[in-house]
Amino acid sequence: MQAIIYGVSCPALTDAERSFFRDADPSGYILFARNCVDREQMRSLTDDLRALHGRDDLPILIDQEGGRVARMKPPEWPAFPAAEAFAKLYEKAPMSAIEAMRANAQAIAVLLREVGVNVDCLPLLDVRQPGATDIIGDRALGDAPMQVAALGRAVLDGLRAGGAVGVVKHMPGHGRALVDSHKDLPFVSATDAELETDIEPFRTLAGAPMGMTAHLVYTIWDPERPGSLSPVVIGDIIRGRIGFDGFLMSDDLGMNALSGTPGERATRAVAAGCDVGLHCSGDLAEMEDIAAVIPGLAEAGGERLARAMATIAGDPAGDTYEALAEKRDRLLAYS
Repeated sequence: MQAIIYGVSCPALTDAERSFFRDADPSGYILFARNCVDREQMRSLTDDLRALHGRDDLPILIDQEGGRVARMKPPEWPAFPAAEAFAKLYEKAPMSAIEAMRANAQAIAVLLREVGVNVDCLPLLDVRQPGATDIIGDRALGDAPMQVAALGRAVLDGLRAGGAVGVVKHMPGHGRALVDSHKDLPFVSATDAELETDIEPFRTLAGAPMGMTAHLVYTIWDPERPGSLSPVVIGDIIRGRIGFDGFLMSDDLGMNALSGTPGERATRAVAAGCDVGLHCSGDLAEMEDIAAVIPGLAEAGGERLARAMATIAGDPAGDTYEALAEKRDRLLAYS
């Protein structure tokens, strides 16, 4: 099994993808809007991917956050609120916000389960900072670490109850970035003491099953390399100071914050300490470049992956999407 998660190019596998994926045997897949047409199509695609590898616990990821980041879109699927709605409610009624957040996450997981998706790249634990790029913006759960951690825990609990694994991101914190890492490489010049604010929610939720790194240079820790490619940031900060021992993936290797070929980016991420790289574009030539050089998933990474997927073993809670959405909306009405 390769230490990589790949994207898929279309709503259905092409013959070339089918052959490549069978031989490459990646650790999992991630879906985007291009892969999400309707329920029947998505279920067929995810069933096809699992049958290709004979792995019932194959991780199939998606970014279904709510607000402006949603791959499964109306009218086929309902819209979900952005994180900011729950952050605003927390300021007035923390317990109501936590309950609304948990119900919302469980409702998302119920819809994901219908179409065979079992991992949601959520929650963001990035502490919102004034003056930062709006790439985080209304996706943030707040500007106070305790609030972010409380709402983040509710997301993880709700996803698990609905039958999905959550991914805490973007470790060790994307909230201070002044530029969008999709477009350029952000440099964060905060002091070590200041960055304690950023890592606090991740430390609080260090037992999360999966995590995703950030393509930011934290100059106080490693002035030369972005976090996703830095043994210092991953080893000393994420694994060390934060204490995270879950399954760790890079952010998308195709983002312009990184340089080098796809294969170079992927191997550097794994060499730095990520369990897997994350390659999202579905570009077959790029995936072939990665497959030629990426190592196999290490034993420790395989154990972390199995442990993460086991958190959704058994029957998920029986609540319907409608009941969960009604509970969420009733609580949010107080904000």
